[in-house]
Amino acid sequence: MKTILRAGASALLLAAPAIAAADEGMWLPSQTGAIADEMKAAGLELDAKTLGDLQRPPLTAIASLGGCSAAFLSPQGLVATNHHCVAGSLQYNSSPENDYLTDGFLAKALGDELPAAPGSRIYVIEDLRDVTAAMLKGADKLEGRARYDRLQANRTALIEACEKQANRRCDVRAYFGGAQYWLQQQLEIQDVRLVYAPAGGVGNFGGEKDNWMWPRHTGDFSFYRAYVAPDGSSAAFSKDNVPFKPKAWLPIAKEGVKEGDFVMVAGFPGTTERLRTADEARFYYEELYPYQQRMLAEYGDSIDALTAGNQAAAIAYAATLQGVENYEKKIAGQLAGAEAISLVAKKQAEEERFRAWIKADPAREAQYAALAELDRLVAETNAVSLADAKRGLIGRGQLYGAARTLYRWANEQAKADKDREPGFQARDKAFMTQRMQVIERRYVQAIDQQLWADGIAEYRTLPADQRIASFDAFMEGRELASLYAGSELGTAAKRMEWMGKTPADFKASSDPFIQLAVATYDEAMAAEAADKERAGRVQKARSLVMAARLAYAASQGKTMYPDANGSLRFTYGKVTGKAVDGQVWTAFTTAEGIVAKHTGRGEFDAPDKMIELIKAKDYGSYIAPALGTLPVDFMSTVDITNGNSGSSTLNARGEFVGLAFDGTIEGVVSDWMYDPAINRTIHVDSRFMLWTMDKVDGATRLLEEMGVK
Repeated sequence: MKTILRAGASALLLAAPAIAAADEGMWLPSQTGAIADEMKAAGLELDAKTLGDLQRPPLTAIASLGGCSAAFLSPQGLVATNHHCVAGSLQYNSSPENDYLTDGFLAKALGDELPAAPGSRIYVIEDLRDVTAAMLKGADKLEGRARYDRLQANRTALIEACEKQANRRCDVRAYFGGAQYWLQQQLEIQDVRLVYAPAGGVGNFGGEKDNWMWPRHTGDFSFYRAYVAPDGSSAAFSKDNVPFKPKAWLPIAKEGVKEGDFVMVAGFPGTTERLRTADEARFYYEELYPYQQRMLAEYGDSIDALTAGNQAAAIAYAATLQGVENYEKKIAGQLAGAEAISLVAKKQAEEERFRAWIKADPAREAQYAALAELDRLVAETNAVSLADAKRGLIGRGQLYGAARTLYRWANEQAKADKDREPGFQARDKAFMTQRMQVIERRYVQAIDQQLWADGIAEYRTLPADQRIASFDAFMEGRELASLYAGSELGTAAKRMEWMGKTPADFKASSDPFIQLAVATYDEAMAAEAADKERAGRVQKARSLVMAARLAYAASQGKTMYPDANGSLRFTYGKVTGKAVDGQVWTAFTTAEGIVAKHTGRGEFDAPDKMIELIKAKDYGSYIAPALGTLPVDFMSTVDITNGNSGSSTLNARGEFVGLAFDGTIEGVVSDWMYDPAINRTIHVDSRFMLWTMDKVDGATRLLEEMGVK
């Protein structure tokens, strides 16, 4: 349900242009026909009207990793994505003796490919269909919690019907504030294996220092493979499984892109906030984001300090630290970008024009009276959100988090499956199991205890009436060390045992973390009930106001695209640099820049063999004629956000030319407002990928599989 109401809570288009001014828009596949003329004029050589057909290439080759995007590049289930998208699997399989995060990994044969981290999935898109009528059935006249529950019941029924097909993972998401709902159907592949990742000095070259920056020289690419049972059905890992045969795979372009070329990206962008109100923008940029940035910076610094000099601990927390640092820097960029483009003021100005349009007609004023209710609900939500962020910090402790999740699981299992909370249904058992297992490789007791202590200390800065009374009462007079010493939840085997226990078993337990989870459960459920009541009211108000916004756009002859919400989207643009404060950023970086940045240590430590090859200018056939050398990364104007990481970049003919992996720091404000003057996406060039695989790592088997050699 979070996907329904989260999208609904951000889906009021008040400030973003309704149609791309130039390259803007995260379009639904069904909308490609509506923008066919614009795409053709931009340089598309395929038939734009059929480009969005999920039964035809290239979209049949697009996949999701459940947080990152990907695509098939061979008939044997070979999947290309970003290096940072497989970091969790590299970390999970690493040890001080085999540090794949640092040294990279290459399977010499199919039998050498390693199981990805528990919970890893490859989702193959099959269908995206409008289910608005079914979702809203019976909800129109309901308010608050009753409306929330009806939407949840309708969503559950739609998903259940869809997942009666074997091996399918389905979801229903809100578009345009709940004015529309679409069901996304995907084939779920459970057996995911790590095939190849270059060394960290390639895949993460520049590290956090270069993150969100240009010029960039990061080879952010890696490969998974999808495996299925011999009969073609999805199955858990087994030595008998065979490579999956996708319906389509992307051909590798024989010629790479050059400046000015048309490029397009298909993937699964997570969330954008372009459709939020001006008051929400003000709250985020003046209150919530500054607080989150400070917390993330302190969290990252703590992990650095606690893992310093301990290789095993550094490996255990590597994926966590990378995510923390990435998000902290993104928020910093959003804050700077918002100030640079006067985001809040622009949103307020556009909102005033929209409201004036409503007030100009008494009939419209009466029809869209829900705007006043939405204003009140936004103010109410803003008032509790900052405190929620502080209360959430007590979740940093992994054992307490595991205990809460396990106790919630036990309580939900006592209900009929259709009545359980999303995430706790029978369809979620494998994920829950793997969630409990993966802690094993990402947990060090002393570090977890200190990180939890830091989170609790910050939580306690809240006024007493905003804190969690049951948590405070339980923790009074207790030392954190005693909770860890008395708990058995630090081992995967014990966590697995609790997966099958009843609420009564939890209440009888002497494990202190389980006792804490039981003690805080009722208060947590009461807070969740209040959230659901508010969410039901917000969804109704938003959907009604969205009808006004759609009418406003139609009055201007415009086509709207919905905010990103984790579903399949399509975007396009051109390869181009930009001018920045007196500097000129060219569209490409080249291999010589790696040598210039290389220090042989830290985040600028490229493999010795790579440095030798670059110095010798041994680029083979991978040279870009227009550059006279080997390209590494390039920039474009395509419109992406988090979740697009790993999205394949295609040329005008639908051929693979690289992978999108980042944006520039001043452009990350595009989550809230796209500005063609500053928005740029960074891609790793396919020619650098192929050269690294060929010349540096000897991945000849994979090149042959992709039809390159």
